[in-house]
Amino acid sequence: QVQLVESGGGLVQPGGSLRLSCAASGFTFSSYAMSWYRQGPGKERELVAAITSAGSNTNYADSVKGRFTISRDNAKNTVYLQMNSLKPEDTAVYYCNRRPAYWGRGTQVTVSS
Repeated sequence: QVQLVESGGGLVQPGGSLRLSCAASGFTFSSYAMSWYRQGPGKERELVAAITSAGSNTNYADSVKGRFTISRDNAKNTVYLQMNSLKPEDTAVYYCNRRPAYWGRGTQVTVSS
C-alpha cells in the first residue's frame, strides 16, 4: 500500500527558509520519480519540483527556480524540498506525489509577516 507523509511545514517570515520532507512506504522508492506540488488559496494545484528515480535530474517551476531545491535519499525512502527566500506567494499546501496518482495529505506552508 503506497503511503506518502509530508512534514516540515509551518509559519515563516518572508525571506525565511523551510525544509519539507516526504516519507514514502509501500513501494520500491528508488524505482520512481517523485514530485512536489502545491495549491495556494483560490488556485489550482501546480507542479513545484520533480526529481528522477536516482536523483540525477530535477525540474522546477519558473516561480521557484533558484530558490527551491528538491532532493532525495533513497536509503531513507524520503524526498525533500528545501525552500529558501520564501515569499508570501509561496503560501500553499504542499503535496508529495508519485505517479500515476498517489498523493500525501499535504503540509501547510504560510509565509507572512
